[in-house]
Parts: sequence; C-alpha cells; structure tokens
Amino acid sequence: MNTAFNLSLYQKLAWSLVIIFCLIGALVYSWSKQLEYSSQHHAEQNLHINLAEHLVQDNPLIKQGIYDYKALENLFHTLMLLGPAFEFYFVDPQGKILTYSAQAGKVKRTHINLSPLKRLINDASLTPLYGDDPRDPNKQKIFSAAAVYNQAQLQGYMYVIIGGEAYDTTLNKIKANDSLYVKGIWLIAALLFLFIAMLLLFKFFTSPIKRLANDISRIEAANYQLTDFKLPVYGNKNNEIGHLSKGIQAMLSRIDEQFKALQQSDLRRRELLTHLSHDLRTPLASLQGFLEVLISPSRHLSTQERQHYLAVSNNNCHQLKLLIEQIFELANLENGQVKIKTETFNLGELIYDCIAKFSLSAQSKGISLGVEPAICDFTVVADIAKLERVLSNLIDNAIHHTNQGDSINIRVTQKHTTQLYVDVSDTGIGINNDELTAIFEPHYQGRNSNNAGRQQGGLGLAICKGLLKLMDSDINVHSELGKGTQFRFNLTQKIKA
Repeated sequence: MNTAFNLSLYQKLAWSLVIIFCLIGALVYSWSKQLEYSSQHHAEQNLHINLAEHLVQDNPLIKQGIYDYKALENLFHTLMLLGPAFEFYFVDPQGKILTYSAQAGKVKRTHINLSPLKRLINDASLTPLYGDDPRDPNKQKIFSAAAVYNQAQLQGYMYVIIGGEAYDTTLNKIKANDSLYVKGIWLIAALLFLFIAMLLLFKFFTSPIKRLANDISRIEAANYQLTDFKLPVYGNKNNEIGHLSKGIQAMLSRIDEQFKALQQSDLRRRELLTHLSHDLRTPLASLQGFLEVLISPSRHLSTQERQHYLAVSNNNCHQLKLLIEQIFELANLENGQVKIKTETFNLGELIYDCIAKFSLSAQSKGISLGVEPAICDFTVVADIAKLERVLSNLIDNAIHHTNQGDSINIRVTQKHTTQLYVDVSDTGIGINNDELTAIFEPHYQGRNSNNAGRQQGGLGLAICKGLLKLMDSDINVHSELGKGTQFRFNLTQKIKA
C-alpha cells in the first residue's frame, strides 16, 4: 500500500492508463464478439427460417404422416450429406427426440424444450432464437422448426439445427487462418501504438512538474536558503504549470524576505535588550549604592547629605519608571496593541499645554520656548492623547539637546486646505548627517548627545514615529551640526463650516 503512494505522478498516470486500456480492450473484445455472434446467428437463422417447413411440405414421407422412423432417419442422413451445416431431428409433441441424423452416441439429450420452437413458428421476427442442442446438454443453437400434422392431428415437430457440430469444427479451423485474425493483430498493434503514444504524452506533460518538484526538494534540502537561486519558469509561462512555477517563486521570494526581516528584527531585538539591560543596570546600581549608604549603621550622615542621597535615589527611580514605561509603550506599538481614538480639538491649546508643562525645566537651563503663530487657532482631527505624547517627546528631546541661551520653537503652517505641518525646531547642537536615518531606531543616541545628569533610553523618537504612523502621519528631520534640528510632521485639519 505504501509503495503505491510513493509512485510519481507519471507512474500513477501510466498505471492508470494500463488499467483503463485493459478494461476498454476487454469490453471492446467482449462486445465485438457478442455483436459478431448475434449478427451471424440472426442472418443465418433468417436465411434458413423456412428450411424445416419446406422439408415437411416437399417430402411425401413427412407430409403424409410419419410411420416409418427408420426411413425418416435415412432421409435425414441423406440430407445431412447434402448439407453438412445442418442437423435434422424429429420430436414428438412432448419434446421427445424420436429420430435424428447422427452417429450412435452423438446425441446426448432425449428431450428438448419446445417453447423456442413454438415461439419461432408463431412469430418468425423474433430471431435470433436459440433452442436446445441435442448433442450438448449445456449449449443452445439457432434452428429452423415446423409442425408436422397427420389429418389435422399434431404428430410432432421437424427440428433443424443450423450450424451443427461439423459446421462449428470447420468454421473454427477457417477462423484460425482468415482475415479476422489479421485484423485482430492490427487492432492490437494500433492499441499498443496508442498506449505508447499516451505514455510519451504523459511524460511530456508531467516532466515540468517533476523538475519543479526536484527544485523545491533542493530548496528544502538547503534549508530554504534562496541566495543566488532563482526558480525557472517551466513550460509556457502562460499555462497552468508556468503560473504555478511563478507563484511558487513569488512565494519563496516572499518567505526569503520575511526570513531576512525576522533575522534583522531578531538582531535589533538582541541589541535593544543589550542596551536596555545596561540602561536599567546603571540607575539600579546607583540606587542600590545610595540606599546601602543610607541604611548603613556605621555611616553617620548629616541631614544635608541624607537629603542629597534621597534626592539622587528618587531621581534614579524616576528614570527607571520612565524607561520601563517607554519599553512597554514601544512593545505595544510594535505588537499592534495601541488603538487610535480620533476626535476634533484645537491644536493651539494642546501646543500651549505642552509648552507650559516644560516651561520650568526650560527656564532652569536658560532656554526660551515659542509658538508660531502666537494665536494658533487650528482645528485638527487626531488622537489628542497620542499627539500630546509626540509633542512632549519632541520638546523634551529638544531641551536635552540645547544649551543655555538657545531657543525651541513650535511652528504650525498650512500648506493645503486639509493639511497642517507642525515643526518642532531648536538652535541646539544638531545631528550628524550620517545619523539622520538612524535616530528613529530604538535606543539609538547620537554621538554628540548631551545626556549629562540624565539616563536616556533612546526610545522617544522611535515612539514618536510609531504613534504618528498610527495617525497616518509621517515625521521628517532636518539638521545641521552646531546650528540646530527641525522635526516636521503633518496633521489633518478640520475645515470649519
């Protein structure tokens, strides 16, 4: 059973063809033989249907009534010599064979069934009809029959077998050498030729599928590494196999791209975990150290020192909390768990709220915050909480990359009737040109970052990009080293009625 399932497509088609041809050949042979016998018997019986009647009418020995069965037997023998294809029998009204034209021991029956005789006598159109063969208890043959009367009294039946034993023997010898045998040989040869032609066609049609299966097996053996491997298009590119090979090639290419993307994602994830573990370890170590000093009984700290240690510990806790929140926020963004809830609100009010939140930290560093235009009356459709998070990240990022005396400006411009552009720019230290494409990667920090006194996770810009993408917005950056940086993103404006 397992061997049958391991056969190739071509082998299965070939064996199916063999079985179908054998069945068709057997059916055709059986049908042709039946048709041949039926046609032959029908013609012969119709040709000699009145033979028995003529014998009864033309022979005085039978017509005047049968009293001398020996004389009748001699008559049958003479008739059989003249027509060896016939056998002559006379039976009584009950079907008993009274006399016949055969050698002793040849006749095996003593009675025959009279029903076929009566049917043929009553309706000659029922041919071919078969009656019992007196020489073989298991056979039936075509016949001619006629009733024999004596003064209106039924005396019996004249029963003539058409194509008797001698006829069958001679016919079989002739068939062994006649043209039917030659025709049969030609028929077998034609079927054999057709069979071979079909096998070759099946091989031609299944060859591309076999080559395609072999190539896929090679790819599987190579662990689906598709470097420098291109699956060819088999057969005509417009037929089913061509479409199949192109579809498999596209599918494999897509799998290869996704596999490489997963490798890159896994590499970035490992790098991110490495950086985050370092960022978490530093404030934790600092916090642990200050707490050990505070609880140590051997250390006698002044009130001022104790307050300083507690303030530093509190700052480390705050940085840890902020970093952990950013990690969860970025993870939710990447997993698609963050949902957008759009609403209509005034953009200027949101910007001034964010400015107010960072005004104290900006004043402590001597940094000025500004909004353009001062009366920022724009109505937008967005997620207010997510947009507030974006603006806060960008302003916070700008504060920590500017020095005393620098400025941070938020500017809103209208380019189209339905589009607004928000610029968050500063006059700080700027970003190197070769780093502009990398600053939105998680945990990336520029070489000239100013992180003094602040533990950065490098996740703020990555979070901004992810949140804006959910709001169908894109963020761009323009910077010159030593002159400042500008971040720009777009929002959908609500047209006032």
